[in-house]
Amino acid sequence: MTERKYRAAIVGTGAIAHAHAQAVLGSGRAELVAVADVDAERVTAFAEKYDVTSTHASLDDLLREEEVDLVHLCTPPQLHTPLAIACLEAGVTALVEKPPTLSLAEFDALIEAERHSTAHVATVLQHRFGAGALRLRRLQEAGELGRPLLATCDTQWYRDDAYYAVPWRGTWESEGGGPTMGHGIHQFDLLFSILGPWREVTAVAARQSRPVDTEDVSMALVTFENGAVATVVNSVVSPRQTSRLRFDYERATVEVEHLYGYTDDDWTVTPAPGQETVSDLWAQGHSTVPSGHDGWLAAVYDALDRGEAPPVTTEDARRTMEFIAALYTSAFTGERVRAGQITADSPFALRMDGTGAPWGK
Repeated sequence: MTERKYRAAIVGTGAIAHAHAQAVLGSGRAELVAVADVDAERVTAFAEKYDVTSTHASLDDLLREEEVDLVHLCTPPQLHTPLAIACLEAGVTALVEKPPTLSLAEFDALIEAERHSTAHVATVLQHRFGAGALRLRRLQEAGELGRPLLATCDTQWYRDDAYYAVPWRGTWESEGGGPTMGHGIHQFDLLFSILGPWREVTAVAARQSRPVDTEDVSMALVTFENGAVATVVNSVVSPRQTSRLRFDYERATVEVEHLYGYTDDDWTVTPAPGQETVSDLWAQGHSTVPSGHDGWLAAVYDALDRGEAPPVTTEDARRTMEFIAALYTSAFTGERVRAGQITADSPFALRMDGTGAPWGK
């Protein structure tokens, strides 16, 4: 495997772009050569902070005037698809913040564009790459934990009314959905990366409190192809905030509780009676690597060095996006929804609110 130095750019210089810039510069494996934003004052300040010499008003300008290998897309969600497709058409790999698209139909358009490009699209779902998640997958695959039986996945956050004063937040047209789409996606994507493909979902969604068009709470019951069952809760109305996953296996319970990113110390293992060796196996892999953009970006560079598609691939991310569409379908129709059931002509493939949220505008 040959390690090379990558030329990276960032489009969109809001809050999350700082995490990307810090990860790029801290990696030692790439240089940040250009940034772009429609806000001239903000892009100038961002470039000065990270010592970037080249600024642009648009992605088109950046792609025309710069030679880059990777573009980090940190814009509001409604811009992700057209910008990612523009990168693909230019032969540049796009690293897209969540949610990658506003709908399943948009995501399939992204997959089609990737098929015709020499470049790739990867979604930023960084919780897959912390040491705890890597170790859990390794022990599960080795059969050390026994069969997965039950899981709970909670994203209970708090976002006040002022948070939704930003014009693109809280609407189906610009954000694609509520906490199911933009907040809980990190936790349940990690759930799926551990337990594998989901089979069916039954869900509810509600607008309880916030001044939004979307839901502010959703809950789902999920079954997996391996027989495991799980609950998934997504909320922005919970004053005691937490991000929590619990996996009950035949031989142990494995849990992590954090807020916006975990360390190894946030994980606990409780062996079943007579299975105390599981704790020893877990302790053997103790690491200081947290979840976050650093670990994800290192995995991206490693894949590119090997000539492979970077994680999280479009195939991986589509399963997560299909789950979101299925959750909304179930919540708004009252039906149980199976994987593969949402076809291209379904209203819930075209928009996450499908035939319309039951509470209207």
